Amino acid sequence: MTTTTLAVLVPLLPFLGAAAGLLLGRTAPGFVRPLAVLPTLASLVLAALVAARQGGDTAVNAATELTPTGSVPIELALHIDGFAALVAVVVGLVASCVQIYSTGYLRDDPRYPSYAALVSLFTSAMFLVVYSGDLIVLLVGWEVMGICSYFLVGHYWETPEARAASLKAFLVTKLGDVPFLIGLFALATDAGSFRITKVLGAVASGSLDHPTLIALLLLAGVAGKSAQFPLHTWLPDAMAGPTPVSALIHAATMVAAGVYFIARLLPVFEASQAAMVVLAVMAAVTMAGSGLAALAQDDIKRVLAYSTIGQLGYMTGALAVGDRGAAVFHLLSHGAFKALLFLAAGVIIHAAGTNSLAAMSRMRNLRARVPDAYWTMTVALLALAAIPPFSGFFSKEAVLGVAEHVVTGHTEHAPAAAGWIVLVAGLLTAVLTAAYAMRLWLLAFRGRGTEAPDHGKEPLTMTVVLWVLAVPSLALGGFAFRVLPDWFDGRDLGPTLTTSVLGTGVALVGGIVTYGAWRHTTALAARVPLGAVAAHPEGDAARVEAEAIATHEPAYGDIAYAPDPADPGRLLLGPLHRPAAAGFHVDAVYTALFVRPVQAGASLVRFLDREVVETYVRGAGALPRWLGAAVRRAQTGNVQTYVSALLAGTVVLAVAAVLVATGA
Repeated sequence: MTTTTLAVLVPLLPFLGAAAGLLLGRTAPGFVRPLAVLPTLASLVLAALVAARQGGDTAVNAATELTPTGSVPIELALHIDGFAALVAVVVGLVASCVQIYSTGYLRDDPRYPSYAALVSLFTSAMFLVVYSGDLIVLLVGWEVMGICSYFLVGHYWETPEARAASLKAFLVTKLGDVPFLIGLFALATDAGSFRITKVLGAVASGSLDHPTLIALLLLAGVAGKSAQFPLHTWLPDAMAGPTPVSALIHAATMVAAGVYFIARLLPVFEASQAAMVVLAVMAAVTMAGSGLAALAQDDIKRVLAYSTIGQLGYMTGALAVGDRGAAVFHLLSHGAFKALLFLAAGVIIHAAGTNSLAAMSRMRNLRARVPDAYWTMTVALLALAAIPPFSGFFSKEAVLGVAEHVVTGHTEHAPAAAGWIVLVAGLLTAVLTAAYAMRLWLLAFRGRGTEAPDHGKEPLTMTVVLWVLAVPSLALGGFAFRVLPDWFDGRDLGPTLTTSVLGTGVALVGGIVTYGAWRHTTALAARVPLGAVAAHPEGDAARVEAEAIATHEPAYGDIAYAPDPADPGRLLLGPLHRPAAAGFHVDAVYTALFVRPVQAGASLVRFLDREVVETYVRGAGALPRWLGAAVRRAQTGNVQTYVSALLAGTVVLAVAAVLVATGA
């Protein structure tokens, strides 16, 4: 079987599994789980075979024209280079782990068949994006992922949070997709083709007439899909969906698609220095802002969501300094440890028995309750904090290293300003990442909150997956930075001395300072018994606590009841804590700038429709009705009345005729 045939089967098998799962979900429920797991596992094996055959050598290209268009052709094309081959393996690995994990996590969910089918379709769409050699075919996978995320985030549609989150995710990503689509057509018009190889050839020959405009339009779509500032607000709210879905979206699909797209078309963006600086600024704001927000969140999944936004910022930062190898290296590393973090968080939530106890301030004695999640999440958090020798250290240092090369003038792939922006923001984010990783570990496993009832041991399918993902989280980085250059552009991805010392040093400082703040707040909290109600103007502690949980803002100290007041985030952030917990009120800004004007416009249109258009329509119908009523009154059925009217009319006509004759 040829490499091309194997590559075609990789996205096809999950698609067929999704179709079969939807058809047999009601009639043969026993087949649902095998149809969810086996096609995805088969795709993983085939993707690994494709990667082994490709081997980092010359890209595999194949194409057939889909249909004559009369202008720019659309082709079913494959383009599999080292980047595509390895990213597909990670997609298959994470998707397989999610499907296996979900068989235990959602074993009692009546909507599991549709859920599993949508996850398979989601996976198939991401494979299509990774392997596609034509921008229109890539766009199909891009949009299918969008609609799958809408349904999966809204899986618990009974809750208003899930409904609002799914709608928000769909609308925000579509807001970026509109300019993205325009940018694709503009790019194809300038290049004369939708084929990625021909587009890159046109860039190399200088045939793009509007590189800055095209790059900025495409960046809008990337910002929406990969949750980068300013279109990042949908991702934290998407935590209302099932935890395995969060793992899939954050680790291997959806948000990874935007980064992968820029990596595939990086020369298009490099053709405009202005676009590279914009990309660097977007990455820097995203990294720093998400790190501060993560340090203030109480919900464990929202912490991980903001963490994903920040780590994607590292990837876009690497792209902003012109190195797609470092970006995809961190994409691969992040895919392993972020999937592990979410699935371990799912074990914690499953052990508590309810999503409402995902607040870290309410957790207690979880280390003994979920030992598998404890050890594997510790490994993943160390990788997230970029502590050597865990995988995140090597991939994050690759990003900081290329930024340093731009700053020192060792490469001319990006402006020096972009290098400085990415380097400074990357080091600041390293401090914040280690701080919120340490805070999460302390509050989740050494917290003083309310102890939840024991719901028994978690299914084996959930715990085994954690250990599978712990292996690449621990060992991938040290192996990959030596091997990946042969698969990518040949650039060295090894850590450099300067950024290694700086990055590791600031990470250790962030972790140690957070631990010290936790010890301090714990000592203070020990003076007040847990569950105590402090002075409150209205004396309604239950209401205050409910409001605190609803706003992800633990209320404690001299204000109200607190399950666990030992939160170092408040001490570290100080006055920034409240705005950081609210995501710096970006949603409020969007509400003021976009939502309210649209609602006001809708109200105006409704007023005009009701009071103007409908008044005209009603008037147009009322006039004939009045005339008809007047004529109807004359139809009395009395013959004498009719004769009298006829005589009167005759007299009137006679008089008129005499007057006319006299006037003549």
